[in-house]
Amino acid sequence: LKSNPSNNEEKEAQTQLTKSDELQRLHSQALSAYRREDYIAAISLLDEILAVCVWDAELRELRAECYIKEGEPSKAISDLKAAAKLKNDNTEAFYKISQIYYQLGDHELSLSEVRECLKLDQDHKQCFSLYKQVKKLNKQIESAEELIREGRYEDAISKYNSVMKTEPEVPVYTTRAKERICHCLSKNQQSSEAIKVCTEVLQLESTNVNALKDRAEAYLLEDMYEE
Repeated sequence: LKSNPSNNEEKEAQTQLTKSDELQRLHSQALSAYRREDYIAAISLLDEILAVCVWDAELRELRAECYIKEGEPSKAISDLKAAAKLKNDNTEAFYKISQIYYQLGDHELSLSEVRECLKLDQDHKQCFSLYKQVKKLNKQIESAEELIREGRYEDAISKYNSVMKTEPEVPVYTTRAKERICHCLSKNQQSSEAIKVCTEVLQLESTNVNALKDRAEAYLLEDMYEE
């Protein structure tokens, strides 16, 4: 405005200044909503700001935090992936993405993301700790699946029991391990055990089609046709 005060530019500059003031006000409101744990309001305000400030990594990270609190992990991942690209050496974003994938039961993608973090900083304590855990779990699951392919069901059951010991805190891994143990027992014609474990799986996840099929096979072995 001061360097070249022509009518056109003055109008444009005033518009931008007004918009800037409005965005700062929205930003303060978003932070306030976040602090009082009103995450839906914070997301709505951040949506407005990010429609204009598309390349702001910190705002995307804040919105991702709100999505995590609201139980929308896929939206959080989307924002964190953008933040990882927008900000150099963003180890924190890779760490959080890896954590979310891990909690969702996607150990392979979790491993891939935590490796990206360690590429940027091999001494990152949180990433290294998570890496060790995910790598161990990933190896056990891969090994168990290989044993199933070879028809070594007893060994596979033992390996999936190890999976449950390695990660007792995240329910999805317990459910997955029990589902595969149910499959192994059914295939190994240990029908009464299979029925018991498959039923446990279905109590945890009533729509688990694999457990229903494996329990059906076990019922057939027991001549329980109605069931």
